[in-house]
Amino acid sequence: MTLVDAHVHVDGYREDWPAVRAEIRRHGIVSLAVSMDVDSYRATVALSRDEPLVLPSFGIHPWNAPQWVGRLDELETLVDEAPMLGEVGLDRRFVKDPDAYGPQEEVFAFFLDAALRTGKVLNVHTSGAETIIADKMREAGAPLAVVHWYNGPMRPLAALVEMGVYFSVGVEVLRSERIAKIARRIPLDRLLSETDNPGGWAWLEGPAGKPALLERVVDRLAEVRAMDRVEMMGLLEANARRLLGLGAVPWPVEHRG
Repeated sequence: MTLVDAHVHVDGYREDWPAVRAEIRRHGIVSLAVSMDVDSYRATVALSRDEPLVLPSFGIHPWNAPQWVGRLDELETLVDEAPMLGEVGLDRRFVKDPDAYGPQEEVFAFFLDAALRTGKVLNVHTSGAETIIADKMREAGAPLAVVHWYNGPMRPLAALVEMGVYFSVGVEVLRSERIAKIARRIPLDRLLSETDNPGGWAWLEGPAGKPALLERVVDRLAEVRAMDRVEMMGLLEANARRLLGLGAVPWPVEHRG
């Protein structure tokens, strides 16, 4: 069986990439590598060229939306090129400037339309804007999507579940009973694992997270859902295979050199 990190920023490892890549290969981690902007995506693609376990996604993170809102036409080529799209979305938790909210919504609408047009998987950031995200996705037509690190109210969670959204649960499940509660609410056939490395663990604990941290996340998810570890690993792999297949992304393990 294969481990799957459904949300990781491999470009954050540029200075330590040989060691990180070796750890990804040693643990056999299929890594859905999101990007923050154009430069981040290009760095991710460069790192993925010699590592088939790393699958790049192109997105403009909501924190960077104001810099790109007037340049969306420049993104079309990368949208068409990328196997998947993300990280995109809205942020009302960490972004306090209301002037940024309009640009966030415009950029998110651009990527929603792109995901629906191309059928590609969309990796979504919802922090503090869960209800708005659910409403906009419903209005747009519910693209094939993964919501990463959900930590919002239960009502928009239920709405997203009804739309068929997948959810990646990560390192905060090791520290938070609230995240464990959310992990129990996610349908088993829509559950994925993630790390948001290297920054996710750094935000919680200080040091940058490394790929093998995913093992602890999987163990905790197994405990939360009252399953044994092997059963949980099989479930998470099956869900990721289904998701990628729906987005026409080949499963990378069979193509390793």
